Amino acid sequence: MSQTPRSPYETIGGLTYLGRCIDKIRLKQAGQLHPDFHELMGKGYDARIMGYLELDYGKFAEFVRTGATDGQCWDYCVRHGRKMNDLLVLIWNDSATELLEKFKAASGLAGRDDLLTLFEYWEVDEGRKP
Repeated sequence: MSQTPRSPYETIGGLTYLGRCIDKIRLKQAGQLHPDFHELMGKGYDARIMGYLELDYGKFAEFVRTGATDGQCWDYCVRHGRKMNDLLVLIWNDSATELLEKFKAASGLAGRDDLLTLFEYWEVDEGRKP
């Protein structure tokens, strides 16, 4: 049975989306990732967060596939990537709405004025919220 990754709202190290990126890697390795997510593995928001953290997606994915926990994945980010602080976390967490209108229009949700962030859109698009 295919699955969707966790909500982008869930944080690791204070960062939104990182857990979702990790879940996609784990689920694909287990053969359980919903096919809709395969094409953008390592692209889109995955590439965006890896760029923000100054990490190589391929190397990070390789580490995740060793069975690393969320905490170990965060430790990897801290050791190998950008040195994060509260301001950098805030900047990342506040930047997640740039593609919202495009995604809403493409999926027939353009009239949903209640969807104010890309994360809210994903919650509805993936069936976690009506």
